[in-house]
Amino acid sequence: MTAELVRGQNHPLSQVRLEVRVSAGKPIVAGATLSDEQGRVRGVEWVAHPGAPTLPGLEVSRQAAADHRLAFDLDALSEAVHRVSVLLALPSGVGGPVRFGAVAAPFVAVTGLDGSEVASYTITGLDAESAVVALELYRRQGVWKVRAVGQGYAGGLAELLTDQGLPEAQQLASSINEAVAQGLARSVAPPPARTPDADRSRQTATSATGGDQPYAAPPQGTPGNVSPQSPYDASGAQGATAPQTDYPAAPTQADPSAATQASAAGAGGPVDYSHPGRQNAAPPPPPPTAPPTPPGQPALPVAGDATGWSMEERLYNQVWGMFEDLARTTAAYRSAVDFADSRMEQELDKVLSDPRSRIGGQGDAAREAAQAKQAQLVDQARAALDRDLAQLRAESDVVEPALPAAFARWDNPVWHGYRVPMEVPMAVRLGDLRLPESGSLGIPMLVRLPLERGLWIDSGRAGLSDSLADSDELRRLAVDTAVSHAGRLLAIHPAGEFTVHVIDPAGSAASSLAPLVRSGVLDSAPAVGAAGVADVLARLTQRVDLVGMAVRGGVADSLPPDLDTAEQLLIVNDFPHGFDDRAVTQLRYLADEGPAVGVHLMMVADREDAEAYGPLLDPLWRSLLRLTPVPDDHLADPWVGHAWTYDPGLVPSGSQVLDQVLTQVAEARRSWNR
Repeated sequence: MTAELVRGQNHPLSQVRLEVRVSAGKPIVAGATLSDEQGRVRGVEWVAHPGAPTLPGLEVSRQAAADHRLAFDLDALSEAVHRVSVLLALPSGVGGPVRFGAVAAPFVAVTGLDGSEVASYTITGLDAESAVVALELYRRQGVWKVRAVGQGYAGGLAELLTDQGLPEAQQLASSINEAVAQGLARSVAPPPARTPDADRSRQTATSATGGDQPYAAPPQGTPGNVSPQSPYDASGAQGATAPQTDYPAAPTQADPSAATQASAAGAGGPVDYSHPGRQNAAPPPPPPTAPPTPPGQPALPVAGDATGWSMEERLYNQVWGMFEDLARTTAAYRSAVDFADSRMEQELDKVLSDPRSRIGGQGDAAREAAQAKQAQLVDQARAALDRDLAQLRAESDVVEPALPAAFARWDNPVWHGYRVPMEVPMAVRLGDLRLPESGSLGIPMLVRLPLERGLWIDSGRAGLSDSLADSDELRRLAVDTAVSHAGRLLAIHPAGEFTVHVIDPAGSAASSLAPLVRSGVLDSAPAVGAAGVADVLARLTQRVDLVGMAVRGGVADSLPPDLDTAEQLLIVNDFPHGFDDRAVTQLRYLADEGPAVGVHLMMVADREDAEAYGPLLDPLWRSLLRLTPVPDDHLADPWVGHAWTYDPGLVPSGSQVLDQVLTQVAEARRSWNR
């Protein structure tokens, strides 16, 4: 369960050994101060910063970096400490940004040692501030809590430390800034240069193994009644009650949607895409499946050319490597173009600053020379980009046909030989990611399983960068996208381990939902009307309540042993039609608490339709991963700051592959239920 905090909100902490992870996009300084019961910092020895990174019970980064991991052991803190404030500041005197308004909003997350998020906070609304108190961990009646603060200071670290009552604030701030400027706290080193024929294998770092927590479910509820006016024929779905779940909640890695949330593993280290629940031993290297490459020629691409314990894991890591390579080469190209433009402007300014050279042949010659130099630099950068893109396309041509069903597009031949799997895969493909410079090259958008966040298929036009579809067409495409994702999730889970519920209050999506209904993969027909909405939400809310209490109380084993092990997916169409205030509250509860106990949400909605609720629903929208039914560049990459275009990757028009796959899934479910 992850709590997404807003400014001033607090959340209890169930663990005392924690990490605070910071992602800012640009190098920043991270530190922490200890405060007594009056909120006062007693001296410089109560401040952890890059020059003095370790205090009893906490350790901060020794450098300025775009990403940080701060370690805390709250039980090791002195009894006099009642509050720990996490500080972020822009380094001064190093030529970088001088105010937070010029950089992306910093993201701060409190996690367990296994990487599972406890609470997160995106610090928005900053402008001229150059230092900010991001979070505070405080002790209240013997219980530790976290509060989102987001208090900025235009006067930098000196003003911040002064506000916390530190007498030596100015001197300490100066020493921190001087250390950063002198390179004592260096920014995260850029990735090492790689030659075209470099080895594509990537070492996947490992972390502490987190134990699985068995979750069980409450007794089954009764299926909701379908009104006589329902557009869905109940005979098209099985009449059995939806199986309830008991599943292992393993800690998962952040999604690449966000496009994925890559973070630096340490000072100058590689990007860490490791799964926190996997073994500590290093995985075996990829097998030598290709002959040695002759000197001077680029390496031949090979599917599975990455580290991992299985071919699935090697392919997953290889796709991540392709994502990283595309991000890096595009960032290098954009940086080179910016440099060429800046250099040309400087040379033109120099020419125009002299009145004697503004008019006449001398000025024209200088301008032509500057423009020619700029064009030459851009052409060189484009040639390097084209070379890297060609290698990535060649690798994609090899990797795509080798992907398993969970990672493959719907037009991949692997679906024609589909068989219901025996185990849950490590990730699922939700579409493709592209950049403007990459052309037709797309990187599979793989999201780890089980899902940590719900999905929001945006059926509105607001925010779309470019769309020719009208509103009705967008709504139809949005439901088609939801059905495509739901069908894939059903197909990649073993029989009986994934159940889908559908709420369609007005019955407006009957045609798009037909593949799910007629195949028989739904245990009951889509719920329509206010009564159907209330029934489905009540049953799923009861399930989340019971399983959550059992797990928190440590009595999961005492739940009835005959409970099913299926995870639950709730598809909600046309929200908020058919929802009263109680139903809206239940939906928010499922979005927040459901993923931790195996209940996932997939919303098909236009945010403008819910404007009447005002900011009440803002936490709901933020908690969901927004996807679009048409290509749109709304997914942000915190690693290098790219805006990635998301392509939903729908079932090809006229293809029967989804119907064929769902028919096999339904048959396997019927056999399993016997």
